[in-house]
Amino acid sequence: MKGVLKMAFKVTRDTIIGEIMDHDETTAKFFTEMGMHCLYCPSSRGETLEQACEVHGVDVESMIEKLNAHIGG
Repeated sequence: MKGVLKMAFKVTRDTIIGEIMDHDETTAKFFTEMGMHCLYCPSSRGETLEQACEVHGVDVESMIEKLNAHIGG
């Protein structure tokens, strides 16, 4: 839409998975790649990025970089 500003969105370790997915559903591939296949269930959507990374053995800082590059790019 012309004239509509979109607020900047920056992922941090405390960002909730549901917020990331609501902002950009194309980020789902990053979560499924790390083994998080239950992306749309309520408990997964309520986790922070840090919690999800910890459970799935993924470096949270690396995931933050990937997500922010994808969302910002």
